[in-house]
Amino acid sequence: MLRTFAILLLGSATITVMPTQKILAGTLTGELPIVIGHRGASGYRPEHTLESYRLAIELGADYIEPDLVSTKDGVLVARHENEISGTTDVANHPEFADRKTTKIIDGQTLTGWFTEDFTLAELKTLRAKERIPNIRPQNTVYNGLFEIPTLQEVIDLAKQKSAELGRTIGIYPETKHPSYFDSIGLSLEEPLVNILKANGYNSQTSPVFIQSFEVSNLQELNTLIDVPLIQLIDSAENKPYDFVLSGDARTYGDLITATGLADIANYADGIGAYKWLIIPRDAQGNLLSPTTLVDDAHAAGLLVHSWTFRRENNFLPANLQNQPEEEFKRYYQTGLDGMFSDNPDIAFAARAAVYGVPEPLTLLGAGTAMAFGAAFKRKLKQK
Repeated sequence: MLRTFAILLLGSATITVMPTQKILAGTLTGELPIVIGHRGASGYRPEHTLESYRLAIELGADYIEPDLVSTKDGVLVARHENEISGTTDVANHPEFADRKTTKIIDGQTLTGWFTEDFTLAELKTLRAKERIPNIRPQNTVYNGLFEIPTLQEVIDLAKQKSAELGRTIGIYPETKHPSYFDSIGLSLEEPLVNILKANGYNSQTSPVFIQSFEVSNLQELNTLIDVPLIQLIDSAENKPYDFVLSGDARTYGDLITATGLADIANYADGIGAYKWLIIPRDAQGNLLSPTTLVDDAHAAGLLVHSWTFRRENNFLPANLQNQPEEEFKRYYQTGLDGMFSDNPDIAFAARAAVYGVPEPLTLLGAGTAMAFGAAFKRKLKQK
């Protein structure tokens, strides 16, 4: 696969990384791995709110991640799922009681309220709430305060904070349930491409990655826009849902074989791998030794971003309880090119520890240079 690598430097200074540590970490481009604010700083604020994204940036995130679903009137909004009873106060709105329904989404039967049954104006009357209050009770103090943002509002925030901080903040949208939305006439791909192009995100050096757990929509996007694409990889035994629909027998495990990675490299620039595929755990939940996945993907010319890194013991290995930074560091040492984290501050600190970069990088002010491998030129398309 033919690729070129470019570095985007902002401001007048550069980050100095010790060469021996760069070789040790082994990122694909030799540059710092990126910190991706997973649904914003969702460890500290209700997810997918402008306040969550804003805090993620202030805590050092290089990219913020809006998961995208559609409204009834075709507007892309940031929600992890189109079923919103767990992340909004919709159940407290009697005017929407008759919208509660049961649907089958990617083979799962769900009962609740769905974004595609609401106009944007109606969704804007709702307020976000903490998705996992039993694990993050401190975040419930923000329940009822924040709106559901549109993709355009997320982009506007990223651009505003980029100007304020003197460093580029990228966006990392995920298309959620694209086959389902296609089936109801609310395709995600075209609105996403239109918004990105309207905002100047239309090249391999644009600070954007598009990600998806499905394959066919990434292949379609590869024909519609020239920005970096990331194939998300779930547990090895699971399947992309478009494979389920088409009868394709392959699993995510098949996609990370040498043949599978070579196939991905024909339409995408990297993989977003479930972290246990990179460093697995034993039956007791202890972290084991790394697999060869990072090296295998790099050999295929693919970036490796991994998800999801969180500070709570519920999500940490048994042998690293109360030590989130240690877990994050071990993954960086595999050569990851990026890390999705609910806690961007911890991901930032762990990156600084592994790479010897002075902290706090994000507080150095205007003129700070953030280096990231930005251009991953895909194979020239054959007519």
